[in-house]
Amino acid sequence: MTALLREARATDVDRVFEIRTSVRENHLSMDELAALGITPQSLPAMLEHPGRGWVAEVQGEVLAFAMADAEEATVFAMFVAPGHENRGLGRRLMQAAEQWLFAQGLESVWLLTDSDRAVRANGFYRHLGWVDDGVQPDEQVRFVKSRDALATAER
Repeated sequence: MTALLREARATDVDRVFEIRTSVRENHLSMDELAALGITPQSLPAMLEHPGRGWVAEVQGEVLAFAMADAEEATVFAMFVAPGHENRGLGRRLMQAAEQWLFAQGLESVWLLTDSDRAVRANGFYRHLGWVDDGVQPDEQVRFVKSRDALATAER
């Protein structure tokens, strides 16, 4: 089944939160997200300047999403609904986010994820050409990717 990738809309917010709070790794509850300032009320504004979001949809159901912020030069979210992993949705969403960020004139971008090396995201980002930039004070690992690395990967 082929997934449709499209820009996220305000009408996707509820489903995005369902996915975000259902994942097994790097799980955050609604209360934990709210403590970070991420709520159903705040998310629509994050999808506009300087941010952008994308969803992967199959037969009208959103199964994965990614969000990026050009002002911060970061991919700040990428999650796939449990049971829908390993179908290429995350890879396609990351490509969309990376291409959009670099189209904004950025030379390098970054993201944070769980520092536990057993977490699948660590291997996933490395596989996509992201480089481990070390564990941060908040115990997350920072990954970076340069425009040159994206151009090399697309060849």
